[in-house]
Amino acid sequence: MTLNENMIRVVLVDDQQLFRSGLAIILGAQLDMEVVGQAADGTEALQTVAATRPDVVLMDVQMTPMDGVEATRRIFETDSAKLGRAPKVIMLTTFDWDKHAATAVRHGASGFILKDSTPEFVCASIRAVHAGSSVIAPQNLAALLESEPEPAREVPENFAALTDRETEVFAAVALGLTNQEISGRLFLSESTVKTHIGAILRKLELRDRVQIVVYSYENGIGR
Repeated sequence: MTLNENMIRVVLVDDQQLFRSGLAIILGAQLDMEVVGQAADGTEALQTVAATRPDVVLMDVQMTPMDGVEATRRIFETDSAKLGRAPKVIMLTTFDWDKHAATAVRHGASGFILKDSTPEFVCASIRAVHAGSSVIAPQNLAALLESEPEPAREVPENFAALTDRETEVFAAVALGLTNQEISGRLFLSESTVKTHIGAILRKLELRDRVQIVVYSYENGIGR
């Protein structure tokens, strides 16, 4: 049987077999997804990813002996990653705002969602990151915005390189606003908003909107 090249190849990594099995059933029922491997910890995850070359990895944060954060760091340090062939990684967390998951985002993960997210949201998140977007579950973002920021620290030098308008756009992205919402709030066209976001990512050496949110939280700015 010829494999459908449009299928999203997924690897599931979690130390709870029952949870993995449930996810596998849900994803296997999707017409555009295929579970190509499973792993119970970070070490197995690295081996499985290397063997199956998935498009997306759902990675639990808390595992032993190697947790999901370290596994994610190693995935994005491989030769394949340097050649642009690393899979997208979505962190699975039990907590609304998980600093470990935020660290994984800095290492290269495309976002994080709660383990009790609805099947529809999990599938939508996989499709989103496969298409090049990033994700933070609404519950995660709400908890982040309501939480206390990290202790005050010196603002990174690269943040000072942002223009006044870029700083406004940065603050709006950090609040979880969409390009359309930012456009309406700041009276800019959506294409201009996209241009500013691109400049922000470049100047701050960030990869995507999720990293902007994490950067904002960790440095106590834009909130």
